[in-house]
Amino acid sequence: MSDPDAWAKACAEDLEAEKARRRAEHGAGPGSAAEEFRKLFDAVAGKVSEGFGNPLLAGQAARTVQQLVQQAKAAVEPVVERNPQVFDHLAAAGGELLAAYRSAVEGHETRWTRKDTPAEEPPREAPKPPREDGEGPGTGQHIDLD
Repeated sequence: MSDPDAWAKACAEDLEAEKARRRAEHGAGPGSAAEEFRKLFDAVAGKVSEGFGNPLLAGQAARTVQQLVQQAKAAVEPVVERNPQVFDHLAAAGGELLAAYRSAVEGHETRWTRKDTPAEEPPREAPKPPREDGEGPGTGQHIDLD
């Protein structure tokens, strides 16, 4: 008899082989949002430190900046360690906000760039007649409250 899960096992093996091939070809994909935040923070800290490699800017200013970078890193690292899922949620929320913004912009662009004339807009409602008691707009119909 044949294994009933042979097809599923073969597919899973093929998928893992393809993932390994892509990792080898393209490198490891992005990590979690917390890991990416750490990488970004380290890259920015490195660039700031490199900027003070210039002999004209070296000295006390460079040491002060490096000290500030280390203090910021010491403050941020525990937050990232304790709450890595927060960064995933923030990344997802940012993606949703970006999608909403794109949708709004595309809608406006469509209205701005279409060649329709204003005559094709739906007709506007006529203003309602004033109320009989003179107290602003209304239907002019009496409502019996008794």
